[in-house]
Formats: sequence, C-alpha cells, structure tokens
Amino acid sequence: MSDGSVQQRQPQPAVPLLQEQRVGEILAAVPERRYWLYRPRRVGMVWRSRTFRIAAVCTVLALCGLAILALVRDQTGTEGFLVGLGLAVLPVPLLMAAFRWLDRVDPAPWRNLLFAFAWGAFAAALIALTANSFAMRWMATANPSNADTLGATVIAPVVEESAKAAAVLLVFLFRRREFNGIVDGVVVAGFTASGFAFTENILYLGNAFGEDQQIGTAGVVSVTAATFFVRAVLSPFTHPLFTVLTGIGFGLAAVSARRQRFRRIGWPLLGLVLAMGMHALWNGSASYSPYGFYAVYGVFMVPVFGLVTWLAIWSRQRELRTLAAELPAYAAAGWLTPAEPLALSSMRARGMARDAARRHVAAAGNSWEGPYGGPGHPSMYGPGHPPAYRPFPEVRTKSQDTKQIKAQIKAQGKAAARTVAEYESFATSLASLRRQARRGAVGPDFTARELELLHHLWQRRDVAAPALTYAAQATGRLRPSYPPPPPWGFPAPYPQHYTGHNPYLLPPRQQTGNGPAQL
Repeated sequence: MSDGSVQQRQPQPAVPLLQEQRVGEILAAVPERRYWLYRPRRVGMVWRSRTFRIAAVCTVLALCGLAILALVRDQTGTEGFLVGLGLAVLPVPLLMAAFRWLDRVDPAPWRNLLFAFAWGAFAAALIALTANSFAMRWMATANPSNADTLGATVIAPVVEESAKAAAVLLVFLFRRREFNGIVDGVVVAGFTASGFAFTENILYLGNAFGEDQQIGTAGVVSVTAATFFVRAVLSPFTHPLFTVLTGIGFGLAAVSARRQRFRRIGWPLLGLVLAMGMHALWNGSASYSPYGFYAVYGVFMVPVFGLVTWLAIWSRQRELRTLAAELPAYAAAGWLTPAEPLALSSMRARGMARDAARRHVAAAGNSWEGPYGGPGHPSMYGPGHPPAYRPFPEVRTKSQDTKQIKAQIKAQGKAAARTVAEYESFATSLASLRRQARRGAVGPDFTARELELLHHLWQRRDVAAPALTYAAQATGRLRPSYPPPPPWGFPAPYPQHYTGHNPYLLPPRQQTGNGPAQL
C-alpha cells in the first residue's frame, strides 16, 4: 500500500504544450501525406465509397441475373431456353435504338440506361416471377376457378409495374442531376421495361418451343412462331408503354418546384397507377370476349402509344426551345458566340457541326481556319482577340508512314467531333439548369453547378464554336454575314439577344490568355 502511494506521488514527466503562437511553424513542418505515420481512419465510410456502391449494385444485379436465368431454364429446359434467348434478343436493339434516338438532345449516361435495362431484365423479372408464382399458388388454393384471371389482371400488373418502377425511382433519387424532365423519365422507363420484356419473352418463347416439341409442330404454324409474332412483332412496345407512364410521372416531378411536395409525390404515384391499370386491361383483354384482344389493341393500345410518342417528341422539341430561350443570356455575357444558341437549338445543325469538325480537322491538317473560320480567325471573335490554342498537334511528318498519318488524322477528326458533342451536351445541361432555377426546382448549389458547366464549355470552345457557327450558317439559322463581337472588355455585346439586367455578364479582363475573365 505504501509502495503504491509512493508511486502515485512520483512526479510525472513534463509534456510540452502547443503554443498558439507556434501553430504556423508546426503545421509548416508536417510531412507530406505519403510520409504520414498516422492516417485518418474512415470509420463507417465504406457505405459512402463510390467504388463500394458500384460493386454492390453490380453484384446484386449479377446474382439476380443468375437466379432468374436458372429459374427460366428450369421451366423451359436447356433447348427451349436457348431458342427463347435467341428470339427474344431480336427486338431489344430496335427498342433501345428508339429510346436512344428520343434522347438525342441531352443524352443520358449509358451507365444509367444499362443499370435500368439490367434491373428490368434481372431484378424486376426475378421479383415478378417469384411473387407471381407465390400469389398463384395461394389463389389456386383459395379460389381455384378464378386463379388465372385474378393473377393476370390483379397480381401481375401490381407486382411487375412496381418492380419496374423501382429502377426509375433509384435513378431519380441517386442520379437527380441527370434526370431533368419527361424525356429522361420516358427513356429510363423504356430501357427498364425493354429489359423486363426481354426476360419475359425468353420464358414465353421457351415454353412455346417446348409445346411444339410435344405436339410435333414446326414452321410458321408452330406455337413458337405465333408467340414470336404477337410478342415481338405485333406488340413489342406493350411493356415499355406501361412503364413509360410511370416515367412520365417522375419526369413531371423532376420539373416541379422543390416546394411543391404534393406534385413531386403525386405525379409518380399517378403514373404508376395508370401503368397498372393499362397493364391489367391488356392482360385481361383475351378473357373479355373472343375479339377482346383485337379490340383493346386497336381501340386503346395503339392510340395511347401514339399519344405517348407524341408527348415524348413534343418534350424533346421543348428542350430545344429551352436552349433557344436560355442560352442567349450567356451569349450576351460573352461566354458563347451569337450563332451557338441558334445551332444548339436545332438537331440538324448539331449533327452538321459534329460532321464539320470531323471533316475539317482532317482536311485542314488540324488547322481550324477552314471555310467558316476558327479560333483566332477575325470573323469569329473580332480583331484583337488573342490567338487560340490548337487542341491537336501537327502530325504530317515525312518520317511517318502514310497509313499511320491517315489513322492519326482520322482519330483526331473523331476527337474533334466528340468534343463538339460534349460541348452540345454541356450547353443543354446549362440551359436546363437555368430553366429549373426559374421554376425553383434547383437547390442552393445552382451557382457552383453553373460555373462548372461554363468551365467545361470554355475548355471546348476553341473546337466547338467554329463548327457550330458554320452549322448555323449552313442550315439558314444565321445569316452568313453578321457584325463580329467586340473585344472581351466591352459590356453586353449583343443587346439584340438579351435586354435588361444580365447576371452572367463577365467583368473586363486583361488581353492575355484565352480563358474567361476572373470572377
């Protein structure tokens, strides 16, 4: 006891304290990160890791794919599964190309579309097959006489449309910046439903092939041929049409103001209910009368398909009109040339600009001083503008082989066309962002997002601006001769495009370099 007391009374060594006056000196002596002996521990941060999320999503979808394909093979047999797979894949490229064409103005990233297709083909199909099988067994015990009808008209529409809507909801929640309106909702829903229809067609076509094997029919009179005609030729758009209604609901929610919570929740629910109702009507059409299928198909499905197609195309044209309405403010501020809003609001001019960039980079040997001028050309930015940086190095040297030179020039032409396409995409996102800001549908990060988009545009301006100017003139949207803009120091150079207060006006800057004025 006495020894412990003695030990407690022993003086402790003094530990020097960090003086506030020496903070700068001590922090300056801290080694670089690679020489750190102690590193911060990321406790509980694994769920926030982007790599972990991607790996988790891919793993879940892969497991669902293996499970659903195993279940389908178990029901159809190996031979029927292979036949069904070969026939079911035929309409998929056509559906994907149709939805991708609709999304040409502001294309969604392929990762979102591939996720939607994989979710529909694997996760949604697995949920639907499992839930439908369980429900059918329960109803067969409770009400054997009407089990098939109730399963087709009540259970299947609710389960399948809810499973497919989950993909649209996930993209809407976790890729909100890339979900800007009705067109995005239609495209994501269409890819999801195309994947679901692909897996479902494997099951139906594989079962039809097995039935043909039992009864000995083949050719055009076989059950397989009839099933393929009905599902892949006559009505390949049925599942996409159902789910597109849900996508339209999410698209309307995306353009609603943040304060309008009732609309942001009500529109997706209304779209989902309409999708379930149409799905139930379609599934029950054959049970109404001998000609019920043809009546529902001709009187209801085809007109609704035409109406939804018109709405999607109208929404795409509205996006183009948004470009024409919002981008002139940035042209007035000096971020864009006056011809760019005119070219960007035309699909024909956009395609022509990409082709022009590809052709003239190759034809002029990386020089942008073609028939429509280029960066540093006096017809583009007016006298006094500093010469622009050429983005592609000169490759015509005598020591290189002719084929290698042609391959490099072709690659540079593709790179120029890709740069113009990226410029068009960023400009479309900028116009959409400003339209959402007018409606109160953006958050407090509007300024940061706007500056980021302007930065991306400025990096590609030297390549895209001359090509878009040429396209605007070639399509007749801009007269060949127009007064060139004055040097950068002048305020509001294009009042005919935009009048009144301009919050995007660039302050004057020194006539050195090619970047925008320092904000």
